[in-house]
Amino acid sequence: MSTSSRIRSCRHALVLATVLVAVWANSGCAPADMVTAPADNTVTLPTQTLRDKIKGAWAAQTIGVTYGYPVEFRFNSERVPDERELPWYDGYLLETFSDRPGVYDDIYMDLTFVQVLEDEGMDAPAQAFADAFANADYSLWFANQVARYNVLNGLRPPESGHWLNNPAADDIDFQIEADFAGVMAPGMVNSAIDISDRVGHIMNYGDGWYGGVFIASMYALAFVQDDIETIVRQAIDVIPAESDFHQVVMDVIALHEEDPNDWKYAWDGIHQKWADTDLGPRGLMSPFNIDAKINAAWVALGLLYGDGDFSRTLEIATRAGDDADCNPASAAGILGTIYGYEGIPDFWKQGLEDVEGLDFAYTTISLDDAYEMSYQHALEMIRRGGGQADDDTVTIHVQEPNQVPFEDAFENHVARERRQLAVTDGDRNQPVVLSDTYRFEFDGVGFALLGNASTEGEDHVFTAELYVDGELVETAEWPTAFTTRRFYLFWKFALPDGEHEAEVRLVNPTEHAQVTLEAIVVYGAESEDTPVEG
Repeated sequence: MSTSSRIRSCRHALVLATVLVAVWANSGCAPADMVTAPADNTVTLPTQTLRDKIKGAWAAQTIGVTYGYPVEFRFNSERVPDERELPWYDGYLLETFSDRPGVYDDIYMDLTFVQVLEDEGMDAPAQAFADAFANADYSLWFANQVARYNVLNGLRPPESGHWLNNPAADDIDFQIEADFAGVMAPGMVNSAIDISDRVGHIMNYGDGWYGGVFIASMYALAFVQDDIETIVRQAIDVIPAESDFHQVVMDVIALHEEDPNDWKYAWDGIHQKWADTDLGPRGLMSPFNIDAKINAAWVALGLLYGDGDFSRTLEIATRAGDDADCNPASAAGILGTIYGYEGIPDFWKQGLEDVEGLDFAYTTISLDDAYEMSYQHALEMIRRGGGQADDDTVTIHVQEPNQVPFEDAFENHVARERRQLAVTDGDRNQPVVLSDTYRFEFDGVGFALLGNASTEGEDHVFTAELYVDGELVETAEWPTAFTTRRFYLFWKFALPDGEHEAEVRLVNPTEHAQVTLEAIVVYGAESEDTPVEG
């Protein structure tokens, strides 16, 4: 049954009052009022329905990330096997909340931005969002951590997220943090994009930014659309067709049309064509894939093949692998918006009441708080967008989505080489320890040096210089403190294509800390015919 048919069936069941709540739970239908059909670009719905949809968005996202966490990045560029059991039982949410609070990193990042809006209003500038997350106590990775380092060292958005300054610009980071932007902009995709522009370019660019725009747009549409395929298609139309991001999601749609019953058929098609396209240094020429577009494909896969069924959607988005907790969180959150909190099956809500009043780690915001804050922000956005809100109903002026500008990270760059750095110590290979100077040669247009600065004692801030072809191109600080570390030690892109020599000089070595070098990744020019080296 299609999603639209499922919705019509639910409405009919409500009118006849012949379907029990248990049946709603199994089908994924919402017992709350559905949206009124658009008239003159407006949608009117009861305020209680708006509240229920917002509550459903946050609750379902929390459920999804909890469910997928045990297999997060445990299955890279491969599916989670059918025989791998994924737990879900009464008390599991509270257990995870209490024992593993870091599971909810994508949610407390969301809430950091919600708090900025609460404190500074809907017109809060990009720098306010950047300062809030850069100075937070939680740990970050990939594009977020590179952006945090950039912001703390004086680089403002959007430069902090641009690929020349952030090698992780295409990674998933903003994609998993953009939920709030759509939840607070019901039916108003362009308003969600405006917020996504201010926040998402702090840490991402190109396909990485498009990931957040795509997710936020689907949330915004889920308030005024009931059909899953329509939501996916309208959201991807916001992304320029020449981008890889647009193409990979369109491939999911096409494969679903070819075989709407076998999600593994579509997974195989996407994997074969796109799995090796991650140009982020960690994922380049590696099974590890934190690229936004491949993980967005798994979100779309779960939504389309789940066809509105909550359990099936969660299962597919999780078992697609890679970022297997954030992807079901995004897919479930969008379903939660369509059906509302009351429409989430009881099986998945078991134990939810136990955690709704608890603050997420590193915040003073609980789920109950998030429900209310996003509801108030949505009312303000509705009024700003030309709609109306009173005690009983809201009338939303639905926006015709505008396509965002084309951005291309790693323009004219392709994977050329991945070079693991190690020294032999007996029968073991150990990372290279940088004591003073390290030189290497490469042939291409760019490189990134992977490694880390660490200490077992007091924190230390290393100073290092990077020379390319004998010229000093950068002096950088490498803190050993985890929250302020430089995620990638050095990188340089957009060089003339050809042979180069790089030299790293450690200015202030110490006996109490060390720098280890793990790998070098090399980028060639896009037009080259030279085969890559593994």
